[in-house]
Amino acid sequence: MNILYLDYNGVLHDSNVMRNRKRGLYLANPDKRFFEWMPILDELLAPYPELRIVLSTSWVRAVSFDTAKYDLSATLQERVIGSTFHHLGMLQTAFDTMPRGMQVLGDVERRKPANWFAIDDDAFGWPSLYRDRLIETRGDVGLSDPAVQDAVRKMLASF
Repeated sequence: MNILYLDYNGVLHDSNVMRNRKRGLYLANPDKRFFEWMPILDELLAPYPELRIVLSTSWVRAVSFDTAKYDLSATLQERVIGSTFHHLGMLQTAFDTMPRGMQVLGDVERRKPANWFAIDDDAFGWPSLYRDRLIETRGDVGLSDPAVQDAVRKMLASF
């Protein structure tokens, strides 16, 4: 199995996401839209129907796995097989304080995919041994950056 570990903020849309009890999640910049770069990911993954997605986004903890999954396009939803946060034996506080790279690596050790990589705007705490499996985005441009798109194409072609 080949897996993409997918973050949302700073990848599929601007990273400056705010949360308010009454308003819910919203983008600080009113000129930006949630998931505005999602069609780019759909297009990049289209030639690889066997690729699966594991959600590594904080949205799973903020709004639930089901809600986070259903915010994706239908074609991406079909690829989603789970998230890095799961409830079986996992302490929420431990997970929340763990760097994203360690969250992903824990899931890799559990699922044991043949190939995997992550797209994320947060490189803090990524284990150096697996840094080459992270495609780091800039939070303000995410997947709209042509260099990131090229990196994704190269990673997918290497599987």
